Amino acid sequence: GTSQADVAILIVAAGTGEFEAGISKEGQTREHALLAYTLGVKQMIVCVNKMDDKSVNWTQPRYDEIMKEVKAYLKKVGYDDTKVPFVPISGWHGDNMIERSPNMNWYKGPTLLEALDAIVPPKRPNDKPLRLPLQDVYKIGGIGTVPVGRVETGVLKPGMVVTFAPGNVTTEVKSVEMHHESMPEAEPGDNVGFNVKNVSVKDIRRGFVAGDSKNDPPRETADFEAQVIVLNHPGQIQNGYAPVL
Repeated sequence: GTSQADVAILIVAAGTGEFEAGISKEGQTREHALLAYTLGVKQMIVCVNKMDDKSVNWTQPRYDEIMKEVKAYLKKVGYDDTKVPFVPISGWHGDNMIERSPNMNWYKGPTLLEALDAIVPPKRPNDKPLRLPLQDVYKIGGIGTVPVGRVETGVLKPGMVVTFAPGNVTTEVKSVEMHHESMPEAEPGDNVGFNVKNVSVKDIRRGFVAGDSKNDPPRETADFEAQVIVLNHPGQIQNGYAPVL
């Protein structure tokens, strides 16, 4: 789910002790923000929730304190903190979610709905050659071999002849499905399953990449550049550190 999202809404609890637990080293606020960025969700809205809590009582100083700390962490993760709106809300009472709250007249920014409406849909790389890394391959009775993965670039359509690399297996796509519904085509960002002709589950596996056999199909390579994000490393990473992959 997260890997298909264009925007993440990070919910931060404003209550005394709750925010501190979430932003701590092992806290969920940190984990969710890092996970969203790692999975490629580059736009974010932060909701400072539970502004109605007795320890907060709709006040601005607590909101400012939380915003300052979360902004610093988001910047560290890789987000442009100047483009991340912080909306103080009460999910329980509905304040600042759809309509502006009379309890927080000091807040002049957008409501949650307005912040969502202001999100710019990213340009999808439909015009590039097809690249679909396989997350899994299933054998489904009565249907056959069904590889599953997310379209990264290009478009996948029924009737296309695709090549899987490495392995150089070429076959025709019989159908494309998302959430058990047939699709005329799958675009970048879509998580899909597609049925292929005359290919065994032993011929292709997780990690293979599917491409259009007629338009720059994927090939084996000697080396490639990668962005590696390390989650919860037990030690310290410094110059000269030699990881084992």
